[in-house]
Amino acid sequence: MTDVILGTIPKIVSDELESPTRRALRRLFKRKGAVAGLIIIALFVLLSLFAPLIIPYDPIATSWSLVRKPPTWQHWFGTDDLGRDILARVVYGARASLMAGAISVGIALGIGVPLGLLSGYRGGFIDGLISRITDAMLACPFLILAIALAAFLGPSLGNAMIAIGISATPIFVRLTRGQVMAVKVEDYIEAARAMGNPRWRIALFHILPNIMPALLVQATLSIAAAIIAEAALSFLGLGQQPPSPSWGSMLNAAQRFLTNAPWMAIWPGLAIFLVVLSFNLVGDGLRDALDPRER
Repeated sequence: MTDVILGTIPKIVSDELESPTRRALRRLFKRKGAVAGLIIIALFVLLSLFAPLIIPYDPIATSWSLVRKPPTWQHWFGTDDLGRDILARVVYGARASLMAGAISVGIALGIGVPLGLLSGYRGGFIDGLISRITDAMLACPFLILAIALAAFLGPSLGNAMIAIGISATPIFVRLTRGQVMAVKVEDYIEAARAMGNPRWRIALFHILPNIMPALLVQATLSIAAAIIAEAALSFLGLGQQPPSPSWGSMLNAAQRFLTNAPWMAIWPGLAIFLVVLSFNLVGDGLRDALDPRER
């Protein structure tokens, strides 16, 4: 028994001396689901970045002799109603979906985090004003608000990303505010205040770094929601405009040929499923890896 206890002491000491970043990465890579999600996301990112070097077909080139052809050795995913290669359109469409997810969440973070930080730290009238505006936006479903904003701004991928980002902002305002209100009463914040640090320094250098893990997890999960929202807007004609490829617009075109050419809907639908599932798996893995109660 003594040998067992003595043998565990070096491991406990090494865990305590390990940096938080390395500890979180080690925990993350122990989770098979998160690792699988990271691999799938990396694969889609690489395919979208190097699509011209990998795919020999133009995603917008039509061919009337290849209309709705089933998968073959020349066209692995088949062709659509205009004779375009579906594999090329799925790969190039990943650019629009991944970019929409990342940029939309970036917009939501850029607006929501400062407002939530201000609301939670200052309190008073400012907190009440920001909270009531946030409550009003949260009263409208996320996708409905995104559709309304995209229709108001006009159909384009850029406007769709802005609409999705603004629609996701209240989530980050509410999360940041709650995290700030929990952290600002901690002893180390009181110590920083007692040492004479100004409010802005306490907020930016003491509170914000300690709420970043929760924001990172939420951002990962929000990217998955943003990808679904972009596909929905493109399906409705409010996102990426034809002939540029988008998974949502591909599904819109495929709905008329589900019986005769089911492959037109299978591949973009499967791409959306895999990417969204991967981001959710990574988000769950990050939540467990960044939880300080996990050993």
